[in-house]
This record gives sequence, C-alpha cells and structure tokens, in this order.
Amino acid sequence: MTIDSWRLKVQHRSGFEYAGPVSSSYNEARMWPRNEARQAVLDAKVDVWPPARTYQYEDYWGTVVTAFDVHAAHESLTVTASSTVETLPPGDQIPAGDSASWDDVARHADRWYELILPTRRTGLDGELGAVVADLRGRHATPQEAAMAVCDFVRAEVAYVPGSTGVQSDALHAWAQRSGVCQDISHLAVGMLRQMGLPARYVSGYLHPKPGAAIGESVVGQSHAWVEWWAGRWTSYDPTNGVPVGERHVVVGRGREYDDVPPLKGIYSGPRSTGQGVEVTITRLR
Repeated sequence: MTIDSWRLKVQHRSGFEYAGPVSSSYNEARMWPRNEARQAVLDAKVDVWPPARTYQYEDYWGTVVTAFDVHAAHESLTVTASSTVETLPPGDQIPAGDSASWDDVARHADRWYELILPTRRTGLDGELGAVVADLRGRHATPQEAAMAVCDFVRAEVAYVPGSTGVQSDALHAWAQRSGVCQDISHLAVGMLRQMGLPARYVSGYLHPKPGAAIGESVVGQSHAWVEWWAGRWTSYDPTNGVPVGERHVVVGRGREYDDVPPLKGIYSGPRSTGQGVEVTITRLR
C-alpha cells in the first residue's frame, strides 16, 4: 500500500521592532514542529538576531520551546525557524457508531479536566450555550455532535483575514460573525467544552494549496485548528472544513492561543512599534 505523504519545508520569520534601543529582552519561541504519529521532523533549527544562546525544553503541554535572552542593545529582534517535516494524509475518522458514548466521555472527565474548563478566549454566553445544548440534544453520539459544532461554526462565522486582532476571543468573533482561524478555533473549542467534550487548541502551519506543485514556494499561514476526545482524539480544521492532513504541520497544543504563542517575551526599553510575521512553505515531495 502506498501512502501519499508530503514533505514540507517551512520557514517562519517573526520579530519585534522598537522605538529605540532595548537594553535586554527575554523571549520564548514556539515554532519547532512536533514529532508524532502523523508527522516526522526531518530537520529543524531556530536562528535569532541579534545573536543569542538558545536552549530548548518541552513545556507543560508538550510543545517545544526555544528560549533565549538578548542583553546587547538592539532596536529590533528577529527569530527565524526553519524545518522540514514529513506529513501524512488524514487518519481514519471515528465512525459515528464507534464513538464513545456521552457516559463514556463523562467517566473520563477527570483525566482531561483542564481541557473541559472554559478559558478567557473560549468562554461562551447564554446564546451560544443554548446553541450547544440544542446541537447535543439532536445528535446521539459525541462524535456526531462534535462534527455538528464544526459545521455550525464554519457556516456562521466567515473567515476574514485581518478582521480581528491577536487579543480577540470567541465571543468577539461570534458577535461580528467573522474572524481568523484563531477565533474560529477558539469558538469551536469553547462549544465543544460546553458540550462536555475535552477539546484542545492546536497551533501550526497550513500549506494553502491542496494540489501544491512540488518545488514551488508559497506564502503559507500560521494556522490553528481543534481536537476533541470522543474515545480517542480527533483532529479537524473548522476554518477550512477538512480533517487535518498532509497540508497541516503541528507545532503545539494547549487550552487556547495563550498556551502556544509563536513568539512572546518581555524587555526593558521603549515601546514596541510592531511585530512582523512571514511564513513560507515549499512542498518538496
């Protein structure tokens, strides 16, 4: 049997500009893809400018963190992560009849306790709570109900680049019926948790072209999608309405965006004048 895997080269450049010299900064980058069942990291590196010694560790959620301090005066900071990753097509989805029951999910609630609680970005209001109750009531199994959540969010909230900022949350996107992948994923995660399903926010990259030409470099995307537990973990991209497959590269998982920001830090000096982000993806095979 031949498996149609892809080999993707990802370059992610991000950084900050400052209004004047910064004397020191302390930073964490979460840009290193994970080795796991549906993807293998063939090589990866993270470069920092101004030059700094880096060290790596896995955080509480299992994401690889590249940490570094810069103590030379600098007016800008740039982090460039380069990786080559082998990815697989979507795995088999759980058939509706094979899903765990609602009672089965409830029995595992303590195991995934942190992934059932609402967070600052995933909390819902009464209107959405009523929608969740209706969706759960109309579907016999958790798997069916989870897919109904993803279909509902995609139908009701339009993907509009630039329509929200990095500090937005699920309710903001719901109120204006538009958002980016981060907002759509926060909304889906919040609804899944309200339903009683453990749910994770996933951060990574997406190749934008399903039929990507080999060797062509394109502007890629930092992307977000969701996972839920209904007997086993299922990954789904509610922004695009597709299972997670060969175009997706996983970097990290958590409760929400704040657990997996690509770059964050603190510094001593004048205000930041902006953050730049550039992602380039090339299909090698």
